[in-house]
Amino acid sequence: MKILRGLGGLNAATGPCALTIGSFDGVHRGHQAMLALLSNEARHRGLPSAVLTFEPHPRDFFFARRGGPAAPARIATLRDKMAELARCGIDRAVVLRFDETLAALSPEDFISRVLVRGLDARYVLVGDDFRFGARRAGDYALLDAAGARDGFDVARMQSYEVHGLRVSSSAVREALAAGDMPRTAELLGRPFAVSGRVSHGRKLGRELGFRTMNLRFGHPRPAAMGIFVARVQGLGPTPLAAVASLGVRPAVEDAGRVLLETHVLDWPDTLPMEAGYGRCITVELLEKLHDERPYPSLEALRVGIAQDVLDARAWFAEP
Repeated sequence: MKILRGLGGLNAATGPCALTIGSFDGVHRGHQAMLALLSNEARHRGLPSAVLTFEPHPRDFFFARRGGPAAPARIATLRDKMAELARCGIDRAVVLRFDETLAALSPEDFISRVLVRGLDARYVLVGDDFRFGARRAGDYALLDAAGARDGFDVARMQSYEVHGLRVSSSAVREALAAGDMPRTAELLGRPFAVSGRVSHGRKLGRELGFRTMNLRFGHPRPAAMGIFVARVQGLGPTPLAAVASLGVRPAVEDAGRVLLETHVLDWPDTLPMEAGYGRCITVELLEKLHDERPYPSLEALRVGIAQDVLDARAWFAEP
């Protein structure tokens, strides 16, 4: 999948496309159904499939500039969103920076400057609650009328349901906030996971007897936080059982930055201890053990981690 940022020279470089628009946070099963429909239409029309998304989230932008409601907690990093879009067979993803210029575009200007001149969209698929343009004044009816005038088709997909319940990013966030990882996996169609390149940290884990691999989450408000039974992909041919902490680490001095710290329960003898650094790994969070805890001392933290390791081993030992 080709990832493009901004609209400069986009039309001439890429040509026409079949397009859908949205945040696609988590790329859950509802998103996947929409992307499958988009890909099918794109093949039928002989066009590449494209997704238009925004970074930062529009509500993040408005909260930072003007106050008001904050954006929802983030389910996935931009890296993970791009990976899932690629896994769904999308040909290109266009990431627009949401700034004052974009926020001020009227619905008509958004259509002409972004959809027509910028992306050369010939087919546009949107959700049933899609709104766009300054003050969210644009709706499906306006988009459909513009398509008839400017030469692109417009379609709308209704909500996707699982067991009679609407699948949405809000439902995924609620499941993550409740620590219900099986429900989260049902909504996503896969285990909830965070991926990234392993970076060096303070090496506090090895001082405590529990070496960890650190991944930066890249957003200050992850939808999932706490201590989890985990599984690591990317260190070898088979996944490795682990325990992981996702959050701001209230028990250490430099708390505040969101990290995913993962301790592999049984490090393979064939893998050097430093082999994780620099690798891109995926950590699946399978079961929540508890919320983050502010331990009064490093010794108390060590005892707490030891108990988490025992609890994770017991979880994996269950049939």
